[in-house]
Amino acid sequence: MPSLPDALRQRVFEEARHRCEYCQTSRRVTGIPLVIDHIIPRSLGGTNERGNLAASCYRCNEFKGDRTHTFDHVTGDFVPLFNPRQDRWSEHFAWANGGTHIVGLTPVGRATVMVLRLNNETVVEARALWVSRDWHPPQD
Repeated sequence: MPSLPDALRQRVFEEARHRCEYCQTSRRVTGIPLVIDHIIPRSLGGTNERGNLAASCYRCNEFKGDRTHTFDHVTGDFVPLFNPRQDRWSEHFAWANGGTHIVGLTPVGRATVMVLRLNNETVVEARALWVSRDWHPPQD
């Protein structure tokens, strides 16, 4: 599959306000470039069409891998992971502990928090610093 045109890649990042669409971490806070996530991985037939692309931090992209579904630990149901093109972040997630933790509000949210390790120790420590500087969580 051909690589993404730079203009499309930049459009994805701009539409995401230069934040990971999963954990909401800002590239401007970390100084680390975002990557493109194929919501449906290319290995599973996903395309390079805009509707299948999301801005992602490196960690979320690595933890997600080629997964599209997993089990919700509360219901035991096999559910899709959060899809930034179809789902609204605020319907599936909320900030907790002053903005250092992400809580899944729905089966999709809970499953995504677990698979993408959205509250891993490293990012929680970083978020605490960002919160202390009023750089986090995003206000929109």
